[in-house]
Amino acid sequence: MSNATLKKRTGPVPVLTAEEAVRLIPDGATVAFSGAGGGIVEATAVIEALADRYHKEQQPSGLTYLHTTGLGDRADRGMSPIAIAGLCAKAIGGHWGQSPRMSELAETNQIEAYCFPQGVITQLFRSTAAGHPGILSHVGLGSFVDPRQQGGKLNEHTTKELVRLMEIDGKEWLFYPSIKPDVAIIRGTTADTDGYITMEDEPTFLDVLSIAQATKNSGGIVIVQVQRMVQARSQHPKTIKIPGFLVDAVVVVPEQMQTYQTESNRYMSGDLLAVQGGIEPLQLTERKIIARRALMEAFPGAVANLGVGISDGVGYVAAEEGVGEALTFTVELGPIGGTPAKGIIFGATISPRAVLDQPYQFDFYDGGGLDVSFLSFAEMDQAGNVNVHKFNGKIMGVGGFIDIAQNSKKVVFSGTFTTGGLSVQVNDGKVDIAKEGRFRKIVPALADISFNGIEAAQNGKEVIFITERAVFQLTARGLMLCEIAPGIDLQRDILDLLAFEPLISPELKLMDARLFQEEPMGLKQEWNAATV
Repeated sequence: MSNATLKKRTGPVPVLTAEEAVRLIPDGATVAFSGAGGGIVEATAVIEALADRYHKEQQPSGLTYLHTTGLGDRADRGMSPIAIAGLCAKAIGGHWGQSPRMSELAETNQIEAYCFPQGVITQLFRSTAAGHPGILSHVGLGSFVDPRQQGGKLNEHTTKELVRLMEIDGKEWLFYPSIKPDVAIIRGTTADTDGYITMEDEPTFLDVLSIAQATKNSGGIVIVQVQRMVQARSQHPKTIKIPGFLVDAVVVVPEQMQTYQTESNRYMSGDLLAVQGGIEPLQLTERKIIARRALMEAFPGAVANLGVGISDGVGYVAAEEGVGEALTFTVELGPIGGTPAKGIIFGATISPRAVLDQPYQFDFYDGGGLDVSFLSFAEMDQAGNVNVHKFNGKIMGVGGFIDIAQNSKKVVFSGTFTTGGLSVQVNDGKVDIAKEGRFRKIVPALADISFNGIEAAQNGKEVIFITERAVFQLTARGLMLCEIAPGIDLQRDILDLLAFEPLISPELKLMDARLFQEEPMGLKQEWNAATV
């Protein structure tokens, strides 16, 4: 079936195999993918068929990949099967680390590679659909995406400047140009025979509608993988996420998983409400200590974001403390409320209160709607700059980090003090560093900046840095050590591991003793008393 035939259809939507669908992709096409880590809304069968076709025929070739967030399992799934030089010539992504073989292509200069903020890319799809030339945004100023730094370029092979610095009425903005997809590879749950798509089993909607609209209005082809087909008009119109006229071909995969880990978790799809207390508490490790201390920076009624990594434990601690309903957790992929999942299926949520399309979630974030965000750091320096996108030569990307950190009223960064073999034990309410990590994460100055601490301090943003042994606060003069854990030696376990002299608060105190006990901290009682 030709592309022209697909575009002119007036009858039922063509139902193709994954192998047939990828033959619609021409050489040199820009291909937009839906999906997030852990297989969320990922068209896995179509991606694998694309890889198989290239291995057999060396076609299509010279593709540009466009994806909002990171697909994969941090190993061989997601975008990794199609991380093939020759098949891919260029990639623009919000996050790379979930598909490490894509990162390797960029690290070895085999493709052009860009990393833009997740919110920017998802909004660009919507802008492209509307025929706009691009978007003006403050998101990314002062970071590696700023053209005065790297302009989002990830390697030496990438030379073209896509991001432009502009000034309007004396204020700086970044201009991100629209990118027109030739092909969309996206996923839903059910298609009717006219191509109308619902997403009832999916943990979130992501930006599938915006991708489909952008592709169709650019003259491209929209391929949707689903689990099942039903008769036309048999589904409630308010459940339709993608209208049939946007869909050129459907690939039915009856064995389609909800995530890599779940066939159909009804709590994640929002159909069932999890019993309070039914979520297993975290073990008392450095991760739980950090998550507990981070949660103390929240307050009743707060609207918060939870980031991936060590910070994803905050939602579980909140549930354990019985305060999960006292504040509203949001995840950049769209879920609101509930308990955000952790690990590779981060982005899914247990029993969410609502689920938005991803672009609208970022509209709220970018406008400053978040009261507090809980994010993880890979490296930070004495000025409060943070790097999460590229370290030790490895490309990870930023996801929604820049959008969230730059615009949240308060930012809580979490991470262990060192990494690489770090072993921490908690005994009798004290922290014991049984084995120090090989790599130091707090350095004098960063070469790659994902969050600009200097600009944040100038703007008066409240920024806290939490580790298992110390808490720092960002000041106009840089990092200030405010708290240390019981059992930690200030000189041996902190100062000797820093290649600079941090500011030390004249009111330096011990971290709360409740952080290091097995039983809950009693935050619910505290918060209830605070709201009386």
